[in-house]
Amino acid sequence: MAKARTYAGGCLCGAIRFEATGPAARPHTCSCRMCQRHTGALTTAWVEFPSDAVQWTGPGGSPSLYRSSDYSSRAFCPACGSTLGAVDDAPVVALVLGVFDKPGTADLMPTAHSFRSARPRWWHVQIGSG
Repeated sequence: MAKARTYAGGCLCGAIRFEATGPAARPHTCSCRMCQRHTGALTTAWVEFPSDAVQWTGPGGSPSLYRSSDYSSRAFCPACGSTLGAVDDAPVVALVLGVFDKPGTADLMPTAHSFRSARPRWWHVQIGSG
């Protein structure tokens, strides 16, 4: 049996680090207003892992959480403010691609886009290779 892949990443200051093991699920982009306000970007790129597949390994421990809805909390570094993702009740941890050490890995490439209608008309998101 092949060894499960481990992905690593962390915040801007390095206090919050993670390792996520296993297949990356639902790599996608999202343009909903909540994601826009959470990241400050018009579109956010995400990938999901089961909660038990994500370990917080940095000296800062687990990220700070802000309860953003009845099913999810947004995760961020309390020291530098970096957005890390969302911790859902599902139990799922969705990590933003920009915090991965190697965000260009092919299996992290988004294959779908959520809430396309919430983006400004002039903002275009290309999904897949191209």
